[in-house]
Amino acid sequence: MPSCFANRANADTCILLPVFTTDYKAWLEKQPAAWRTWLAATGFRGDAGEVGFLPPIDGPAINGQEGRPAQAVIAVEAPWTVWSLAGLPSSLPAGRYRLEADLTPDAATRLALGWALGCYRFARYRKNDRAVPELVWPAGADRKRVESMAAAISEVRDLVNTPAGDLGPEQLADAALALAGSFKAKAKVTVGEALLKNNYPAIHTVGRAAAQEPRLIDFSWGAKGDPRVTLVGKGVCFDTGGLDLKPSSGMLMMKKDMGGAAQALGLARMIMAAGLKLRLRVLIPAVENAVSGNAFHPMDIIRMRNGLSVEVGNTDAEGRLILADALAEADSEKPELLIDFATLTGAARVALGPDLPAFYCNDETTAKGLLEASEEEADPFWRLPLYQPYKRMLKNKIADLSSTGSGGFAGSITAALFLQHFVSETTPWVHFDVYAWNPSDRPGRPEGGEAQTIRAVFAYLAGRYGKA
Repeated sequence: MPSCFANRANADTCILLPVFTTDYKAWLEKQPAAWRTWLAATGFRGDAGEVGFLPPIDGPAINGQEGRPAQAVIAVEAPWTVWSLAGLPSSLPAGRYRLEADLTPDAATRLALGWALGCYRFARYRKNDRAVPELVWPAGADRKRVESMAAAISEVRDLVNTPAGDLGPEQLADAALALAGSFKAKAKVTVGEALLKNNYPAIHTVGRAAAQEPRLIDFSWGAKGDPRVTLVGKGVCFDTGGLDLKPSSGMLMMKKDMGGAAQALGLARMIMAAGLKLRLRVLIPAVENAVSGNAFHPMDIIRMRNGLSVEVGNTDAEGRLILADALAEADSEKPELLIDFATLTGAARVALGPDLPAFYCNDETTAKGLLEASEEEADPFWRLPLYQPYKRMLKNKIADLSSTGSGGFAGSITAALFLQHFVSETTPWVHFDVYAWNPSDRPGRPEGGEAQTIRAVFAYLAGRYGKA
């Protein structure tokens, strides 16, 4: 991420005057006549996201020697959120800016994070020469938190944006190991036939047809006596659909099918950087769902890690299979909290759209805390039910379960219910069905890979566990 902050103002710094849209008329009435006339003449209406550079009341019209404007009014919606200023790095000319506003430390931190996210550029394949505007650090902002969270979210975006030709299971494992190493976490990777030896049959089955062997990435961090929190992320680096082959249009976005793994890694970075008092474990089954002579078939039976037999209803519903093995392993340690992230179902997108991930939880206290954090952090998700009567849709005549069920109804719910078979009733468990992608540009959220839910989850974990 480019440098987008400055420690102090200089002679060329432009002052930003933020005004809530609901307060704009009252604010305008108190301003000098020259400003009122100027804003009216330039068409500034006080709509959210508008920027109006202001003429001087007296003295020179510009700052310094380079012709930079001295002040600007910016209209924002109340209340302050991480996105309030996030569009400015893309709309303001290069230069240095300073907020003139009375902010709480929490608001200052949110606004600074939004500014940092607005500076994000995916520049692996094409250089972006546009200079990024700098913001003088707002007074009271938690710089360490802003920098670590911006780094985590940028990493999520970079991973999801990288095409499968450059990010297969091996490269995803490399990224995870680099993260683990930077925080001195204990890591291991189980690869290829070793998956069968170590009883991860579904991960091996789904990924065995690809040129890069399937693998399970596993790292742990924190003091052994602290409460266990385990993250699981779906790492399908590319999904052809397998023998139930997707049409070409359906494959266009499949580089992002490891978006769940990216969320887990981003959240892990936030947790470790903040030093939360918990024992973290991260499990990422990393595969490519490819087609070759040894690809798995529709109607194959897989004996899963926890002993259940599963009939493959569709090879294009592979994510739940690899997650099941990882969840079974995670559950074996009886963590205090188990959270998985997955780009799992199109049904969730049909129901809730790209911006609103579905989430499921078997523990009411945890669900309530997460929803409160979601609203507080402007990081939305929507709870859907683990409606137990729908388990009948997963019944199968020759195996314990069907991976997809029958009828085509409630696709996101039945996928979550399938995963629930691999988690003990006594383990508090959260499942996020995310899109991990922005289909179009929005302030601070460029088209492409996106971190969803992890700011809220981190806030919840920080409130629950605090720092070591």
